Amino acid sequence: MIKIKVSDMLGKHKMTQASLARATKIRPATVSKLYYGESKRLDISQLNRICDFFNCEISDIIEYFPDNETKD
Repeated sequence: MIKIKVSDMLGKHKMTQASLARATKIRPATVSKLYYGESKRLDISQLNRICDFFNCEISDIIEYFPDNETKD
């Protein structure tokens, strides 16, 4: 499972979705989907802009957790 942690970053920096959208020139609807973890696809250029803005690593924005399912 991939967890998108944009909401964590916004909380840490006490920012709104709208201010992130304006600062990164990412559509507000896209920022909202990232915030709520509803994105089906991640755009590398958008992730790059978010990392540039927060001066952070990609691992601060997305994280991988193994699924709990066992495969036989």
